[in-house]
Amino acid sequence: MYALQDVTATKGNEFEDYFLKRELLMGIYEKGFERPSPIQEESIPIALTGSDILARAKNGTGKTAAFCIPALEKIDPEKNAIQVVILVPTRELALQTSQVCKELGKYLNIQVMVSTGGTSLKDDIMRLYQPVHLLVGTPGRILDLTRKGICVLNHCSILIMDEADKLLAPEFQPSVEELIHFLPASRQLLMFSATFPVTVKEFKEKYLPRPYIINLMDELTLKGITQHYAFVEERQKVHCLNTLFSKLQINQSIIFCNSVNRVELLAKKITELGYSCFYIHAKMLQDHRNRVFHDFRNGACRNLVCTDLFTRGIDIQAVNVVINFDFPKTSETYLHRVGRSGRYGHLGLAVNLITYEDRFNLYRIEQELGTEIKPIPPQIDVAVYCQ
Repeated sequence: MYALQDVTATKGNEFEDYFLKRELLMGIYEKGFERPSPIQEESIPIALTGSDILARAKNGTGKTAAFCIPALEKIDPEKNAIQVVILVPTRELALQTSQVCKELGKYLNIQVMVSTGGTSLKDDIMRLYQPVHLLVGTPGRILDLTRKGICVLNHCSILIMDEADKLLAPEFQPSVEELIHFLPASRQLLMFSATFPVTVKEFKEKYLPRPYIINLMDELTLKGITQHYAFVEERQKVHCLNTLFSKLQINQSIIFCNSVNRVELLAKKITELGYSCFYIHAKMLQDHRNRVFHDFRNGACRNLVCTDLFTRGIDIQAVNVVINFDFPKTSETYLHRVGRSGRYGHLGLAVNLITYEDRFNLYRIEQELGTEIKPIPPQIDVAVYCQ
């Protein structure tokens, strides 16, 4: 499931802003693209400058066009040489990618070729005697043709690796590395990957010493988080929170409300109950917010009450309990409040205070996130949320 903003949270650029060839713009509009998606806005202008790129983005967010558009723009159709190679891990993806290149480049007179294992090598050899400007394929087959001297890459100035994490799996990595040695020294490398395993990091350090890094993924996961709900009436919420404070072993907690007003009221109530508490919301001045966040992060206070303003980028290791005092409206907000960045496998506990009105949202969010939020038991085992 893609969050809508993966495709809509743009800076408002237009394809015209990149000063692309008129024929390329015709192909872009004919394909039905109206304006660039976030990954395209980030990648296209940088790729056009000739910089190496390491980009992290989901499939389905316009990633293919993010590298095909600058590649097509930079190819000189008058020059009879392979100028761009796009490496992909599978035959299906090769066909799909070449199709996008052909559609976008419809008016450019650019020759696109696909070459993958499992098809006739002889056909590929014959095809390479004709002009080819852009070659899309899998590493093994392209390397085979290059070693034979049939696929000549000394004018290939751009190498694109799509699904780079898969291309750096053991079965492909040696071929990819050997292929790079056939390219001119001044080549440009564009890598796109949904995940960044260690192999990608090592490869980056070796072949992309100073890439431009684009990260459009907040990788959040509900792994390691025990989720419960307490069915309450609105007027019982503070009492319920008080009970949680007395029963749970909270290292640090973040408590979410759905409005600025409720944040302030709740923070006041928590302080009256005798617990230390900070609060943050959107109407506070930015440097005040920064200071509160900084102090909370440094452990100056145990509990933080806030609005959703604060959900992105919560990576405070010490937070082991998240309480939704007000239940969120969407599964995405829920994931951002409760989820943790995948790289920290810390345990955590999420407690949701659910009123009668929230019950449909609760069910829908469980379905959409494929998770289970269980009723809260009389005792919660400390081992599930304390390291």
